[in-house]
Amino acid sequence: MTPVIALVGRPNVGKSTLFNQMTRSRDALVADFPGLTRDRKYGEGSYEGQRFIVIDTGGLTGDEQGLDLEMARQSMQAVEEADIVLFLVDGRAGLTAGDELIADHMRRSGKQAHLVVNKTDGQDPDIAAADFYSLGFASTFLIAASHNRGIRSMLEILLPSEEDREEEDRADRYPGIRIGVVGRPNVGKSTLVNRMLGEDRVVVFDMPGTTRDSVYVPYERQGKQYTLIDTAGVRRRKNVSEAVEKFSIIKTLQAIDDAHVVILVIDARQGLVDQDLHLVGFVLDAGRSLVIAVNKWDGMDPEDRARVKEQVKRRLDFLDYADKHYISALHGSGVGVMYESVEACYDSAMAKWPTNRLTAILQDAVAQHQPPMVQGRRIKLRYAHQGGSNPPVIVVHGNQVDALPGSYKRYLENTFRKVLNVIGSPIRFEFRAGENPFASKVDRLTPRQKVKKDNDRKQGPSPKKKRQKSLKR
Repeated sequence: MTPVIALVGRPNVGKSTLFNQMTRSRDALVADFPGLTRDRKYGEGSYEGQRFIVIDTGGLTGDEQGLDLEMARQSMQAVEEADIVLFLVDGRAGLTAGDELIADHMRRSGKQAHLVVNKTDGQDPDIAAADFYSLGFASTFLIAASHNRGIRSMLEILLPSEEDREEEDRADRYPGIRIGVVGRPNVGKSTLVNRMLGEDRVVVFDMPGTTRDSVYVPYERQGKQYTLIDTAGVRRRKNVSEAVEKFSIIKTLQAIDDAHVVILVIDARQGLVDQDLHLVGFVLDAGRSLVIAVNKWDGMDPEDRARVKEQVKRRLDFLDYADKHYISALHGSGVGVMYESVEACYDSAMAKWPTNRLTAILQDAVAQHQPPMVQGRRIKLRYAHQGGSNPPVIVVHGNQVDALPGSYKRYLENTFRKVLNVIGSPIRFEFRAGENPFASKVDRLTPRQKVKKDNDRKQGPSPKKKRQKSLKR
C-alpha cells in the first residue's frame, strides 16, 4: 500500500512549501500571505524507493465560518483519507490558540498525527519548538521547509524502510512469532522442535546431518500463533565438503534472518565449543533475539553440571541479556518454560517507542554522564528516535558524533536497555550529525577558495584586521 500523508495547520505556516519539497515540484502556489490554498491538492513523492502521496490543504483556524468552514471540511476530509497526518506549526510565531484548537481536532480524529515545527532556520530549533511540546504529540520534527532542512530525516522515520517491507512479506508467509532453532549437528535440534510441537514433525535420528534443509512449521499454542524453523547443523568450514551440506548452511543463515527469536542449542555433554560461539556471531550479526538452550541435561553428575554452568557463564558473559535454559529435549524437562523467554524476546525486538520517551532517556543519560570534550568542544547529543525493529534501532542526533568513544556508546546501550527493559534482543545505535545549514555555501567554493579559507583559518587574522579590530574597541 502507498502511504498517504496529509499536511494540515494554520494559514501561512508553510504547508505548500513543504508539499513542493516532498513532491519535488512547484505544483502548489507559495506566497507570503495566508489563505492562498483553498482546496485539497494531491502530489506524489518518493524516498529511498518508497512511494507516497501528499495532500496539501487549506489553512485552519479552529473557528471557521462561511468559505473558511468549507475549506475546513476539505482539510478534515484529507485527514480522513490519510494514513499519516503532519500538523505544521510556525516556529517563529510560537504557539497560538488556533494551534491548540487544531491539535485537539487531531487527537479526536484518531489518526497517526505528528507535530512538525517549521521555519526553524535562523534560530535555535530547540528553543523554537519549546512552546509546542505542551501539545502532547508523541513525535515532533524540526524543519525549515524553505531550505529543505530536516525533511529527509523526517521521511526516514515516517516511511517504512526496505527491512520493514521485507518483514511484512515474511509475516504474510509465516504467521506469528518465528522461532529459529540452530546449533551444531546432533545436539538435539529436531528433538527439541518435536517436543515443542508435541508431535514428530521432523526426522530425528542419532546421526549428524539428518536435517538437510530448513523446515518451517506453523502451529498454534494457547491461542497464539508460532512458526518453528528447524535448521541443519552448522559445522566448521574445514569439515564441510559436500555441496548439499554447503547449501544447508546457507539455508540455516537465511532461517536466522527470517526468525524473530533464535534458540541456540548447545550439547551439555560436549560443553561449549568454538563453533557454538561462531553461531552466536551469526545470530548477533543478523540482529536477532537469542535464547540459549543447554540440552541433554538429564543424567549428568552434579560436578559436570557445575562445570558446564561455569563455562557458559564465563564464555558467554557478553550475552548477559540473553536467557539461558538447561533442558532435556528428549524428556521435555525445562522446554515449556522457554516460551516465556521467547515471548519476552519477541516483545523487546518488535517494541515501538515514541520519540519523546527516547529523547527523555537520552537527556537523562547525558545529564548523569556527559560525553567527553573533543578539541575543546563538548559532544552534544540532542534527541533520539526509533529507526527500526527486529533488532530495535535507536537513532541519536547530535554534533561531533563521529568522535563519540566506544565506551560511551556502550554506556548509552546499557542505559537504554535497562530503562526500556529490553530482554534477549540486541540494540543497535546509529549516530548522526546535524545538518549544516552552510554546507551548500562551502560546496560552491572553488578549490582555490577552499585552500585560501583553510590557510586563513590556520594563520589567524591578518595584521590589518587586528588593527581594525583594536580601533573598533
